[in-house]
Amino acid sequence: MDLRSHGGDGDGTVYDAAVVGGGLIGLVTAWRAAGRGLRTALVDPRPGGGAARVAAGMLAAVTELHHGEEALLDLNLASAGRYPEFAAELAEATGTDIAYRACGTLQVALDADDRAQLRELHALQRRCGLDTQWLTGRECRRLEPMLAPGVRGGLRVDGDHQTDPRLLVAALLTACERAGVSFVNATATGLVVRGDRAAGVRLDGGTVLAADRTVLAGGSRSAGLDGIPPSVAVPVRPVKGQILRLRMPSGGGAPFLSRTVRAVVRGEQVYLVPRASGELVVGATVEEQGWDTSVTAGGVYQLLRDARELLPGLTELPLAETCAGLRPTSPDNAPLLGPTALPGLFLATGHHRNGVLLAPITGEAMAVALTTGELPDYARPFSAQRFSHDHREVPA
Repeated sequence: MDLRSHGGDGDGTVYDAAVVGGGLIGLVTAWRAAGRGLRTALVDPRPGGGAARVAAGMLAAVTELHHGEEALLDLNLASAGRYPEFAAELAEATGTDIAYRACGTLQVALDADDRAQLRELHALQRRCGLDTQWLTGRECRRLEPMLAPGVRGGLRVDGDHQTDPRLLVAALLTACERAGVSFVNATATGLVVRGDRAAGVRLDGGTVLAADRTVLAGGSRSAGLDGIPPSVAVPVRPVKGQILRLRMPSGGGAPFLSRTVRAVVRGEQVYLVPRASGELVVGATVEEQGWDTSVTAGGVYQLLRDARELLPGLTELPLAETCAGLRPTSPDNAPLLGPTALPGLFLATGHHRNGVLLAPITGEAMAVALTTGELPDYARPFSAQRFSHDHREVPA
């Protein structure tokens, strides 16, 4: 995508909002900001990349529930509820179908220990008022005949859906372009601070892009700009995830898999996400490996080994792709949103495993924050200012 506008010291252009980072969260933030009438620039040398291109696209507000993350559950549920309208709005704006499917999830247990753990999760879900149904192993296999005979039980979660993150990113690129967002195909190297507020970013080559409001939406690299004051915490770190894409059989007959299947195998989470296109996504490892994004033999082996425990026939499928990405992760696994302690500087990062799920509500909340200076009530527990002295290593 060509550079359409390049505000800086030389031409006097000042944007209302400069969004640094052209991944999913940066794109949805820029689109919604432009929709509010803000003159918006998106700064990224290759917009459309980021962690979302590796993600499976599970919209799993219920099955992603973990002990201690009940506050995040409310935000996840609210965003999941916005997805049908969000998908329809993108389709109308761009003509792109993002493959939103209300297909549900089946979370299964393979042995007695897994079954006990899944029972505990079911109890937590019920305490949180969530609608999930306990099934016997036989009932699980009736829903998904390809499941292994050893499945001991499971949870049917009709409220967890899916989308295709790559189609979503492509739609948002088009939506931003049509909304008048200026794509600045350059790397932001430093934050510009004038007086007591952020005033834009310095680009590679030394040009300054001036902006009244600057949003750091660069995923796990959001803390990497020079010039961020010590008083502003951007505590995000990269958490590596490897993922596989297989091809399911085409033709008539029963589908190989009709809904997302999840399980804990040998203490590791594994999921299988079937797409209407015939793709089967298998993921994902969780690795604290810094900035490494290599696909390893061990990662591929682990995913295939654990997935085979759920669907023995999976090993006969063609392997179409292996890839790895970096989840931007905050200390409490929840996003960092809205204004920081430095006037004019905003964050939209730290979404960890929920970036795709939280895209609709993140765009909405950031648009409110950029136009009013404050987060809406539902997003305030995830304020960018809730960590004040937590700094993480960033790449050189």
